[in-house]
Amino acid sequence: MDPALAAQISEAVAEKMLQYRRDESGWKICREGNGVSVSWRPSVEFPGNLYRGEGIVNGTPEQVWGCVKPLAGTLRDQWDENVNSLEIIESITDTQCVSRTTTPSAVMKLISPRDFVDLVLVKTYEDGTISSNATSVEHLLCPPKPGYVRGFNHPCGCFCGPLPGEPNKTSLVTFFQTDLSGYLPQGVVDSFFPRSMAGFYANLQKAVKKFYG
Repeated sequence: MDPALAAQISEAVAEKMLQYRRDESGWKICREGNGVSVSWRPSVEFPGNLYRGEGIVNGTPEQVWGCVKPLAGTLRDQWDENVNSLEIIESITDTQCVSRTTTPSAVMKLISPRDFVDLVLVKTYEDGTISSNATSVEHLLCPPKPGYVRGFNHPCGCFCGPLPGEPNKTSLVTFFQTDLSGYLPQGVVDSFFPRSMAGFYANLQKAVKKFYG
């Protein structure tokens, strides 16, 4: 992928992610519990929803990032029930790559296996927050594969940051706005994301404890 084009796309995504994080208007809480809040608002990118997850994870930002980072060497496919595999299609720079993620069937197989090809940029901010910033792209090395419906991630990612005065805790804010494609009833999609995001935080907490004690 052309590095200049990749940089342009990713910087635009990173700016949108910051906007999502700063803009408190229009969010409606759809799930709360166990210290995790999931909210949504209509997406301006596609006829679906933008989902926001917020929670505190026991573990340092480095440990939490080690579990969630969408880069080579991630532990993500070892604990995230919505990720079967994550492979790097092309490394563009040390902080930018194109990845392919496969997901299992879900909701009693109403949602068949998906795959996503994403351009991912990692940024580190002055306060120590690490962010992933991703959006789906087409890539010559990764055409659609048999057995998978090709989904599309509109600008999405996470902010993994320190908590002042709490060195062993991490604030994790996540954003998803995914077009699962295929012919899925909207009700199935609307119920799937809040539940899967809440499960993501619960499973992440177990993973940090498992891998880092």
